[in-house]
Amino acid sequence: MAPKKKKDAASAQDEAPLKLFYIFYSQERWENWLKALSEADFEGSADDDEMPEGFQLLSSFNQDICIEVLKIVKLYQNNRFTKEESLQRISDVEEIVLNQTVEGDLEEVIASLQFSMLVLFAATRKFLEGGFDEDIKALVKKGKSIDEEQMEEILEVAAIIGANVINGKSCCGRYIKESDDPGMFDEWLIEVETINEALATLKNFDEEAGESS
Repeated sequence: MAPKKKKDAASAQDEAPLKLFYIFYSQERWENWLKALSEADFEGSADDDEMPEGFQLLSSFNQDICIEVLKIVKLYQNNRFTKEESLQRISDVEEIVLNQTVEGDLEEVIASLQFSMLVLFAATRKFLEGGFDEDIKALVKKGKSIDEEQMEEILEVAAIIGANVINGKSCCGRYIKESDDPGMFDEWLIEVETINEALATLKNFDEEAGESS
């Protein structure tokens, strides 16, 4: 019976470590990004057609957060986490990303990032809860018709669109108009497009037990 006992213990060990040891996001990771951004150039050169280094880094920062949150969703889809566990882990990342005030030169930049991220966390929750409208064209039309003062309603519609994207639907490039002053809904559609891009990098994602980021 001893060998069987050993096999059972090894089997249990194979199933548990992923939930115990995988770190999706951390305060240290957030602060490392802030340090890099604080040292980056956001002005650029008048002769340079490329986006300034600071904004390129900000875009990478945004996608890094998206990828880590979407890994939680992927592991839920792979039956590694229950819905409740997934929602808790998403809340843990949200706590780090949204509930901090950054002062100084980066205050406006990070506040803008945090505003965009609202739709990431809302969309992942919508996806996990299920039962959302799947007519993206109608949702976009609805979102664009809502008055800018109705922030919660706009976020709700944008989050449903995001949930659809997480569920495999395509959006939102053709609905985004280039503008120097995009509206609230357009900003969240841009973020949903970032979610779409992040998902493409996770097509074959399935972490090994005990791996950390």
